[in-house]
Amino acid sequence: MFSQFLQLTLAGVAQGCVYALVALGFVLIYKATETVNFAQGDLMMLGAFFGLTASTVLGWPYWATILFAIVVMAAVGMLIERIVIRPVLGYPTFTVVMITIGVGYVLRGVVTMVPGWGTETYSLKTPFGEGVIRFGGVVLASEQLATIVLTAALCLALYLFFRFARLGVAMQATSQNQLAAYYMGIPVQRVNMLIWGLAAGVAAFGGILLAPVAFVHSNMGFIGLKAFPAAVVGGFGSVPGAVVGGLIIGVVEALAGFYLPEGFKDVAAYVVVLVVLLFMPSGIFGETVRKKV
Repeated sequence: MFSQFLQLTLAGVAQGCVYALVALGFVLIYKATETVNFAQGDLMMLGAFFGLTASTVLGWPYWATILFAIVVMAAVGMLIERIVIRPVLGYPTFTVVMITIGVGYVLRGVVTMVPGWGTETYSLKTPFGEGVIRFGGVVLASEQLATIVLTAALCLALYLFFRFARLGVAMQATSQNQLAAYYMGIPVQRVNMLIWGLAAGVAAFGGILLAPVAFVHSNMGFIGLKAFPAAVVGGFGSVPGAVVGGLIIGVVEALAGFYLPEGFKDVAAYVVVLVVLLFMPSGIFGETVRKKV
């Protein structure tokens, strides 16, 4: 009984890692520009297609496809910020939100029109094989273990980047106070563009990790609807919160799919959001902002 619970929990952690990577994109962009990018799931989908192309058409090895997808999507993210988002910054939040939703639809439409991509479903080969790893009575697919390990490695790399790299520190300063960062000599607009590139690159990484489990198709970006609650649960604006929120949503979803009636799994993420916000309106790691009148 306990091994079954542990089995479901580990499966949920693996799925939650993908939610966490997409949620990280939400948080990075929101911290820098106070903009919610609802196209984050579709950026993940596009990154998975670029990885698929590098693997099947160019014949590149798995690790090269990851690097290729991250680099290309970073460029796409920066391009979106420069052409679409920057001109409307300062407009009402509703305007920016609608634009990001529109960008998502455009990306989905473009993918369906590209020869070789279209509306078909594809599988992406990985070097992890189809084997399983046993821990006592618990069985974990090698692809799930790889997802957990690679997500942990990326989170560590991001922590070191924001903690020690000059650019990472500049990004943190920009997210804290753009005006102060500008007066300190930080090129705020350029940093914001790089943050969009970083968020898109992280999303591409998540798309390639998700590909062996959910396959590559034009609608895989809808997973962003699950990652958004993860960002809210963790506390919108908190990088560690995005990771924790993703893991919570993944585990709750896995347990709900097994122990609760059919259909509850699909709404479990939003039930978690409601419960968390009832007791912690800013999320688990969110900062409470009070206004005095």
